[in-house]
Amino acid sequence: MSKEKIRIGIIGVGQIGKHHLNTYQKIEGAEIVAIADINEAELNRVGDSYGIANRYTNFRDLLARDDIQAVDVCLHNNFHMPVTVAALEAGKDVYCEKPMAGAYIDAERMYTTARSLGRKLSIQLNTLYRPETKAAKWLIDNGYLGHVYHGRSTGFRRRGRPFVDGYGSPAFVQKNNSAGGAMYDMGVYHIAQMLYLLGNPQVERITGKTYQEVEMDETRRISSGYNVEELGLGFVRLADNISLDIIESWAILLDKFEGSVVVGSKGGVRLEPFGYFYSLGDLDMNATANLDGFMYRIHNVHGIGDEYDGPQQHWIAALQGRVELLPTAELALNTMLISEGIYLSEKLGREVTTEEVRQNSVSSAARV
Repeated sequence: MSKEKIRIGIIGVGQIGKHHLNTYQKIEGAEIVAIADINEAELNRVGDSYGIANRYTNFRDLLARDDIQAVDVCLHNNFHMPVTVAALEAGKDVYCEKPMAGAYIDAERMYTTARSLGRKLSIQLNTLYRPETKAAKWLIDNGYLGHVYHGRSTGFRRRGRPFVDGYGSPAFVQKNNSAGGAMYDMGVYHIAQMLYLLGNPQVERITGKTYQEVEMDETRRISSGYNVEELGLGFVRLADNISLDIIESWAILLDKFEGSVVVGSKGGVRLEPFGYFYSLGDLDMNATANLDGFMYRIHNVHGIGDEYDGPQQHWIAALQGRVELLPTAELALNTMLISEGIYLSEKLGREVTTEEVRQNSVSSAARV
């Protein structure tokens, strides 16, 4: 175990890269050594702003440095695999933005490369570190839900499509950059969260449907090249008699969805707003929870520090050997399998098996 600073290189200094930089500045164990981006003007502006002297327009020059232990990949989805694999092969541990890649076959290559080289690979899944996830996991691990058998993954935006609804760049809504829409942008967070709570069981069969129906500004539709889904739905049969249903919205004409849930033979939990539901004989009980108090005691009674406060905090702690890395790569890989299964089910108009998804998965990786 070491408290020495982890020396990091960041590849991509756009919207996400700046967000990661801001987070690392608050982590005592992180030191940003170098940054890379093909946009030289923005690269220099960010370098000046954050006081980072080492800047590269070719990410391979950053990877060639022998004083960098880990790389953070902050690029669009279809660039994740080639840059991550190059970093792993250069002897770096890799932290990568979600989704894991643009296609399952690409995500699988990232995972197998990391395993074969003995490198650490972590995917940005911030929902795993939220108080409601930790509380639900505690209830499950301590048997308060009994046999967990079903999860519901929900994500709601009424009108939150990137660019066409007023924020972000067109790249978010173009398959050639992002490979998918609501499912890949936000669904990955909620599906992975549910898989984590369900124990990440093996995926068996998937059925799904996607939509693009809500009106948008026509000028922005044309200029953006919008060709991804705004609403994704799915039903997944998992091993051990477990199931998962999914609804993920970038745009839908409703006021809200109820939060994601996990149900078991002895109780159920809703994540937002947080609630625990169980029965004492003939008496049905609905329990709320003091999540702030729960988190306070985790830190101040049980002495757990920053190791699980957020995805990057956990990443740094794992690289320092203070904790075992959560299986974010495994969760993200299964999430990719489900998401691509929904797209394949939509294309074929029927339920599909995991083997069909694997056989039909085509790399969407960009050239780098």
